[in-house]
Amino acid sequence: MAGGTVRTRSNRGAGLSAGVEHSTSGFATEPPEKGGQTLVAGTTFAVSGPDGDMDGDGAQGLFVRDARILSRWRLRVDGHPVEPLGGFTVEPFAGVFVARTRVRDGHVEPTLLVERRRRVGDGMREDLILHNHGVEPAGVSLTLEMAADFVDLFAVKVGRPTDLVAVEVRVEAGEWRAQTRSATVEREVRVRASEAAVTPDGIAFRTVVPPAGVWRTSIEVVATVAGVELPAPSPTGSPAGGAALRRPAERGGTGPRVEAESLALSAAITRSHKDLAALRLADPARPDDVVIAAGAPWFMALFGRDSLLTSSMTLAVNPSLAIGTLRALARHQGQRVDPLSEEQPGRILHELRFGADPARALGGGERYYGSVDATPLFVMVLGQLARWGVDREVIDELLPAADRALDWVTTHGDQDGDGFVEYLRSTDRGLRHQGWKDSADGINFADGTLAEPPIALVEVQAYVYAAYRARSGLAAERGDSEGARYWSEKAAHLKRRLNEEFWLADAGYFAVGLDAEKRPIDALASNMGHVLWAGAAEPEKAAAVAGRLLSPELFSGFGVRTLATTMGAYNPASYHNGSVWPHDTALAVAGLVRYGFHREAQQVAAGLIAASSYFAGRLPELFCGFDRAAFAGPVPYPTSCSPQAWASAAPVAVLTAMLGLEPDVPLGRVRLVPVLPGDWGSVRVSGIPLGATRLNVEVRADGSYSVDGAGRLHVDGGVMARSA
Repeated sequence: MAGGTVRTRSNRGAGLSAGVEHSTSGFATEPPEKGGQTLVAGTTFAVSGPDGDMDGDGAQGLFVRDARILSRWRLRVDGHPVEPLGGFTVEPFAGVFVARTRVRDGHVEPTLLVERRRRVGDGMREDLILHNHGVEPAGVSLTLEMAADFVDLFAVKVGRPTDLVAVEVRVEAGEWRAQTRSATVEREVRVRASEAAVTPDGIAFRTVVPPAGVWRTSIEVVATVAGVELPAPSPTGSPAGGAALRRPAERGGTGPRVEAESLALSAAITRSHKDLAALRLADPARPDDVVIAAGAPWFMALFGRDSLLTSSMTLAVNPSLAIGTLRALARHQGQRVDPLSEEQPGRILHELRFGADPARALGGGERYYGSVDATPLFVMVLGQLARWGVDREVIDELLPAADRALDWVTTHGDQDGDGFVEYLRSTDRGLRHQGWKDSADGINFADGTLAEPPIALVEVQAYVYAAYRARSGLAAERGDSEGARYWSEKAAHLKRRLNEEFWLADAGYFAVGLDAEKRPIDALASNMGHVLWAGAAEPEKAAAVAGRLLSPELFSGFGVRTLATTMGAYNPASYHNGSVWPHDTALAVAGLVRYGFHREAQQVAAGLIAASSYFAGRLPELFCGFDRAAFAGPVPYPTSCSPQAWASAAPVAVLTAMLGLEPDVPLGRVRLVPVLPGDWGSVRVSGIPLGATRLNVEVRADGSYSVDGAGRLHVDGGVMARSA
């Protein structure tokens, strides 16, 4: 019915384990961070130890625009380091450190406490606060030792921070300044604070803190890149938590409101909202367009695959993120053939960097195109945007880029003309594997033998199928019946061939891909979940895939392993060969729901949200694939990005899938069949954007649900057709 309220019973299961509301306020702070802290805002991030110091060890430091502008930021009180008591993340871009000083003469315990309030965003602001709990005035000498090495992000990432550039340090106009010039870019960092003594080694304060009194000061770190001073995250004249400060988390809107009885679900959605906001980047070419960075600390840049999948997974929250991402990628779409960068006409880039030394980046420049899946995903996401009701003018603007992308799919993407898209890097500067499992050992046979490129990945063919379907739908909306038929027939043909040539009949699952000799890569892996998500599996094969995804070999209890425990290359603590990636699991959940495997989807969704509660609501890029019964919780992967874009999007994608939400605004309808796990209790989502409409959905604990705010959209609460 159009408008009004729909009340019915859902297809909810009997109950599988998985409040507060989803808002920008969330928790006052996150739990204490034991090993240190990473704060992130756009392309800026700060990595510190548990006391707040940054010593340049490993990844520590303040990074702006892909270079470390502060390699040392070390606090000393009366010449000694402080004793950390706790570090807390207030927002993804703001944190607090609490410490105490050494015991002062005449006292049994320390009486002087130190508070460091830090905020990042194109620079840094730090407030230092001393609390004197003694009975007499405390004379204090406080110093901040600092240094800048301007080392490129890539050099830090690979453990070569000794590849230094020439740095000039000077004191000028009461400020500490460090500057470097290279063949690619000029950078400067300035540190200023009132009433501070400044030397080439840092800044110092001498003060007296009265008994039961407080002393405070603010320090501002300002970065300049190529002669342009970047705006500081907040003015030093305002309080660190004041409402007048520029808040990166508010860019792009607050999105729908989610209220849930499940504390785990509520915390995961709240954390997702904050982290996705912190990972947003403004495209310098079009500041009003917001894109999403791949993840902190190493991937604070626009990535084709990551940004597109994240945009797709968060359409129910903020379609403008997908618009900005598609526009930015279209502006950098391949125009020519360049073997070093792997640029090809129509190809969507893999990543875009603006580091101090672009020669260190993949392909030796700012742009690298070695991704086999970003190009079909571009077209797929554009089709999704249309169905979610984005203005037709936006779709028309991006349609030529989609057609260029499809030209790449059918020419450069299909290197041998067999109808499948495969990859083979152009030079040794590129990635050996160019799907989402892009580690050197990520694609292997059941016996553990590595597969040799060129490789046609099964999920990439599924994305291409979905791209063809999307283009057919866009043609139909524009009255182009011939184009709609052409792309629909191409999709049907590809789907038939995929189900024939990638299907392992004896094993009962899809091969990971076809290798250089067109042999099926027979490992049992999670890639097949993406085939369900894209709708490319035939129904009878989808049933077998669902069973495999929920088998003990693939399902850990917290998520779907990237590789089954029975495979030769299985390692639960590896990057791609047995770990659990939340985004990978979330796409499997969406695929299971798409084909009507609701109980299976409930089990996987409940497991993933349960895993998030062990990470304070923030799902990391990946975690180890040990069985849920083996340990008290999921085992972290040591170098996992956190926050990371598609991991942050995973709870949103899971909730969207479990609501059974499938809009088609151009056709004036939206399908909705909630299948939430029973232990999530009641859930209400208010303000889901569907074109000019804002949909409200409430699913109650007894499994019934209601919908309002649909306006002219017809809400179909019946059984959905799950396979395309």
